[in-house]
Amino acid sequence: MELKEFIEKLAEAIEVEDANILNESTNFRELDEWSSLSVMLLIAFYDEEFGKQIGDADIKKCVTVGDLFNLANK
Repeated sequence: MELKEFIEKLAEAIEVEDANILNESTNFRELDEWSSLSVMLLIAFYDEEFGKQIGDADIKKCVTVGDLFNLANK
């Protein structure tokens, strides 16, 4: 999956209304939409899109959207 497609799907998964505000260097934790529910949505997103089981510890290691993209491609 390319970064642009990942960003679009990520925005949908964590309920960001405008995916255009996201880029590789965006600190996703600073988004108004980011909450504890977002963590659960992100875990489900990785399971559905990539067949990957990630946990809270994996997400805590990530800071930017690019980090999340790299996690998906490990």
